[in-house]
Amino acid sequence: MADTKRRPLTIRAGAFAVIVGIFWSGNSIAIKAGLDYAGPLRIGWMRFVAGALVTLVWAIYTKADLRIHREEYRPLILLGLLFTVQLVFMNLGIKYTTAGHALSLNVTTSIWTALLAHFFIAGDRLERGRFLGILVAYAGIIVISLDGLRSGVNRDILLGDGLSLISAFLLASRQIFAARLVEGINPSKLLLTQFLMGTIFFIAMSAVFESEPWSWAWELWTSLAYQGILIAGFGFIASLWLITHYFPSRLAALGLISPISGILLAWAILGETPTSNLWAGAVLVMLGAGLAQRRKRSDSTRSPGDDSESAAAN
Repeated sequence: MADTKRRPLTIRAGAFAVIVGIFWSGNSIAIKAGLDYAGPLRIGWMRFVAGALVTLVWAIYTKADLRIHREEYRPLILLGLLFTVQLVFMNLGIKYTTAGHALSLNVTTSIWTALLAHFFIAGDRLERGRFLGILVAYAGIIVISLDGLRSGVNRDILLGDGLSLISAFLLASRQIFAARLVEGINPSKLLLTQFLMGTIFFIAMSAVFESEPWSWAWELWTSLAYQGILIAGFGFIASLWLITHYFPSRLAALGLISPISGILLAWAILGETPTSNLWAGAVLVMLGAGLAQRRKRSDSTRSPGDDSESAAAN
C-alpha cells in the first residue's frame, strides 16, 4: 500500500518531537533514582503496567478498536518479542559497559533507523546531505562521551558494547516495524501488546533473579510516575503518533538531541557539572540535526498529490 500520509516534519511537529525527546532523556535519571528502592526488573514491569493503564485510558477516550483480528496475531506477537528482546539487550549492555560507551552506541539507533527507513518506508529516502547530517550529529555524541570512553577496554566492556550495539539496531528495527504496522493496526493496540508481553517476561525474570526486599518510598512512586505515565504512557503514544504522520528518519535525526538534554538534566537534578566536551558536542549535534532536516527545493514545492504519485511509482 502506498504511503500517502507521512510527510517531512513541520516546525511545530519538529518542536513537539524535540519536547518528547527531552522527556525521554530524563528516563534514565528516573530509573537511577528508583533503583535505590527496587530492582531493575521489578521497576521494569511496574513501568509497563503504568504505561499500559495510561494507554488503555487513551484507547477508551479515542474509542479505539482493541479487538485482535486473526491476521494481526502474528505481527503483534513479533512486535512484542522484538520489544522485550531489545530491552533485555539494552539492560545487559548497560550492566557490562561504561555509561559513555552505552550512550554513544545506543544513539546509533538514529543511524539504523534512517538506513532501514530508506528501504522499508515509502518516500523516506536517505539523500546524501541528510546522511551527512546524521554522521555530523553522531560525531557530536562521540565528543560528548569522550570522558566515559577514557576508562579503558576489557572483556566486559567489549561484551557490553556489542550488546548495546545490538540493542540500538533492534530498537531501530522495532520503530520501523511499528511504523509499518501502524498503517493498518491501531497504535493503542500496538502499545498494549508490547506492554503485556514485556510485563509477563519481566515479572518472570524478577521472580527468579530479584529476591532482595524493596520499599514503596515516595521516591519510587515519583520514579515510576515519570517512567510509566510520562514515558511509557505519553511518550510512547506521542512517538507512535509522530511516526504515523511523519518520516521516521527525520524523527530519528531529532532524537540525536536527547543525550544533550539528558546531560543537562543530570546537571540540574543530580549536580553533574558539564564538561567542555558537552558544549563542543552540542554544537555538532545541533548542526547535524539541522542538516538532516533540510529538504530539497523540489520536496518543499511538491504537493501532497505529487508525493502520492511518487510513492505509488516506487
